[in-house]
Amino acid sequence: MGEANFKRSYSFAINSALYITLFATLFVAGLSALFFSVSFWFCLSFSIGIAIFSFLVIQLRVEFFIHKRVKKIYDNVTLLEASSFRNQPITTDMKTLTQEVEKFARDKKLEIETLKIREEYRREFLGNVSHELKTPLFTVQGYLLTLLDGAMEDRNIRKKYLQRAEKGVERLIYIVKDLDMITKLELGDVHLEYSHFNIVEVIQNIFDLLEMKAAKKRIALSFDMNYSDPIMVYADKEKIQQVITNLIVNSIKYGKEDGTTEVSIEHLVKNKIIVRVTDNGEGIEKHHIPRLFERFYRVDKSGARSEGGSGLGLAIVKHIIEAHNEKIYIESEFGVGSEFSFTLEKVK
Repeated sequence: MGEANFKRSYSFAINSALYITLFATLFVAGLSALFFSVSFWFCLSFSIGIAIFSFLVIQLRVEFFIHKRVKKIYDNVTLLEASSFRNQPITTDMKTLTQEVEKFARDKKLEIETLKIREEYRREFLGNVSHELKTPLFTVQGYLLTLLDGAMEDRNIRKKYLQRAEKGVERLIYIVKDLDMITKLELGDVHLEYSHFNIVEVIQNIFDLLEMKAAKKRIALSFDMNYSDPIMVYADKEKIQQVITNLIVNSIKYGKEDGTTEVSIEHLVKNKIIVRVTDNGEGIEKHHIPRLFERFYRVDKSGARSEGGSGLGLAIVKHIIEAHNEKIYIESEFGVGSEFSFTLEKVK
C-alpha cells in the first residue's frame, strides 16, 4: 500500500494550526502592549507564518506518526483476507478509520456466526445420514448373519429373512437415490424437460397409486371440487408428479386415521395456478416450520422413522419447485392440520 492508495485528512492539522496561531498572536500582542510596540502588518505576517509553519509541522509529523501505525493495522487486516477492507485507501482520519474497522468487525462477526451455523448443520446432517443408512444396513447384516449361522437350512426362515433383507436393501437404494437427486438439484445439475400436461390428470393418477396406502389409515384422498375440464400447465411432468406424490405421502404419514387429504387447484393472475395439498392431520408446531425443508429434518423423529421414507422428501420438493422458478408455501396449525402449496405456470 503506497502513497497512491493513501487518503489524507487535513482537518486535525488545520484546527491545531489555528489554535496555535491564535494563541501565539495574542501572546505577541500582549507582549507588545507591555514592553514594545509592533505594527499591524508585523502581527499579520507573524500570524500567517505561524499558521503555515504549525500546519506543515503538525500535518507532516502527525500524518507520518498515524500513517505508520494505521498502515500496520491495514497490513494485519490483509492477513485475515478481508478483501473489502484491504481495497480501501489508508486514511489518517480517525472517524473514517473507526467506521471502517467497525464495519470490518461486524462483517467478520456475521461471517463467524454463519460458519458456526453451517458447522452445526454439517454435524447434524452427517449424524442424520449415518442414522438413516446404518438402520437398513444393520437390518440386512442381521438377517444375513442369522442365515449364515445355520438358519439357511430352514426353507421358510430362509425365504422370510431374504425377503426382509431385500426390503432393507431397497430402503438403502431409495435413500441413496434421493441423496443423489437432491445433490444434483442443489448443484443445479438436473435438466428439466418442460412439456404441456394436464395437472388434474396427474393428481388423479397419484390418488390411484396411493389409494391403498391411504386406505391403511382410512384417509380419504380427494379434490376439493369436480374438475371436469383439464388444466394445462408448463413444467417437467415427471418432477411435478414427484412433488405432488411426496406431499400427499407426507400428509398420509402424518395424518390422523379417518382423516382427509384434499387437493385444490386455484387460478392466479399472470398465467399462474397454485396447487394446494391440505390435510386435517396433527399439524406442525411453529418452531419447526422454518426447518421443514432441510435434508433429513424430522418433526417427530421416532414416529417418522417408523413410517419409513428417506427424510429427504420435502427438501426434494422445495428444490424441484425452485428449479422451476416457482414458489412453495406452508401453513400449519398444530392439532388442526397443514397445507402445502406451490405455484406453476399455466399454459396460455
